[in-house]
Order: sequence, then C-alpha cells, then structure tokens
Amino acid sequence: MPDKYTATWLSHSSISSFKRCPRAYYLANVYKDPRTGHKINLTSPPLALGSAVHEVLESLSVLPTDTRFKTSLIERFQTAWEKVAGEKGGFSGPDSEAKYKERGEAMLRRVMAHPGPLTSLAVKLKQELPYYWLSEEDNLILCGKIDWLEYLESDNAVRILDFKTGKKEEVADSLQLPIYYLLAHNCQTREVVGLRYWYLALDDTPRELPLPDLKKAEALILKVGKEIKLARSLERYKCPEGEGGCRSCLPYEKILRGEAHFVGLDTYQHDVYALPDSPANILPESTVL
Repeated sequence: MPDKYTATWLSHSSISSFKRCPRAYYLANVYKDPRTGHKINLTSPPLALGSAVHEVLESLSVLPTDTRFKTSLIERFQTAWEKVAGEKGGFSGPDSEAKYKERGEAMLRRVMAHPGPLTSLAVKLKQELPYYWLSEEDNLILCGKIDWLEYLESDNAVRILDFKTGKKEEVADSLQLPIYYLLAHNCQTREVVGLRYWYLALDDTPRELPLPDLKKAEALILKVGKEIKLARSLERYKCPEGEGGCRSCLPYEKILRGEAHFVGLDTYQHDVYALPDSPANILPESTVL
C-alpha cells in the first residue's frame, strides 16, 4: 500500500519551478530553515493581488447562483485585501499598495459587469487539496486547486475555468491546464468537456482552449515527476545559470543571506518573507495566480 506521507507531491507550481530552475524548486519545496524547522516562502505584490482576487471569486462558487452578486465584489475584496495589506503583501509603501489594489478592483468590476460563467452552477471538489496517485509504483502524487468547475447541467459535465490576474498570457507549453484536466478527471466523476483561461485584466470573457490528450498529458507530467524524484533522491538541484543564480532562485537565495524581511507564517506554517518591491525581486510572471 503506497504511503502519501512518503510520496513526492507534484503540483503546477512545483513542476514549473523545477523546469525553470531545480535550485529554486529545492528552496521553495524542500529546504527547511534549520532555526525554525519550517519551509520558506516569498510574498510579493503580484502574488498578494492574485491571492485576494482569487479569494473573492472562488468564494462565489458555494453560494446560490441568485445571491452571488447581491453583495458587491468590491466590498468582499476589501475584506480579502486586509489579509495581504502592507508588509504581508510585500508592498514597499502606500503608493505601491494602492496601485495593486486599484488593479484588483478593476478586475472585479469587470467581472460584475460581465459575470458570464460565474452565474452558472459550479461543482466543488470534496477534498480541500484535490489529489490523486499519479503513479503508485513511483510514489508520485499530483495535487492542485482548480479555481472554478462550471457545471453544464444539460450534459452532466464540467468545464475548467482558471482566473488569471497577471499581465502576461500563459505560455503555450504551460502544464497548468493539463494538470487541472487530470485532477478534474481523476477527482470527480463527471466528464471534463472544456478548459478556459479568464485574463481578468484583459478580457470580458474567458478564452477557450483545446482539451489536451489525457494519456499524453499524464505521460508528460509523469516524466517530469520522475525527474523531480530523481533530483530529490540524489539531492542534486543545480541552477541552469550556474552559481550566480537566476531570476527564479535568486529571490530565495536572498532569504538565506538575510536580505529579506520576515512577515509571518502562512496557512501551511511556512516562514513567509518579503523583499524590497522591485522587478529584480519579483518571481517570474508564470508563478502569479
């Protein structure tokens, strides 16, 4: 019987991190501060913005469809923002925070004006963190949270919707939607008939994407999973740009060098740090929700 407590857990964020820089993967997913015994995490303004907007939108899925917009999303956003305000979101000062907050409010006003799929029934997965055994033989688990599963009553099927709050579009070879497709296929019983991104800063409606081949997607993710497991077993996590580091690992290296400011613990009991609010200290856009 496989043991989930000894398994290697894979997610979109951990796989993306490993593909960009194994050293960044190690610092974000394996390393523990010897002083606290905790893993480390970074907060930044883009991540804070994404977290607050996602909290507001995802909370709607459990409400009856006719009550979802009775309370202004801007009002809900004020409550969500308190969790990331100030140093908790890595903001350098009131002016920086105000700009990001205005961006979030603009996105939510767009949703209120064009609610689209958010007026339809939604499916909530029972697991707080959906996961399934990608490979019991290799002791690999695939996990992740899907932003929204739209229920298509006429077909008794679901369609995946992912909210995007970053300024850049997802790269063509991103594994995010294939991973969500596998999770939705394996963690609930209804057929998955669609995948969509909603770029909230750009579009009034979501963009439809083609469904990936399920077997090919699973094979591709399993291949990366085995590479991650091998790196962990060999404790080999080299930055592709050498000892000088890269954009993905350098922000974490700054934590180790004492250049970051501790802001508290997150819900997973990770030590959360903030760096000065500058482009050099913000993780790649693909890490933004």
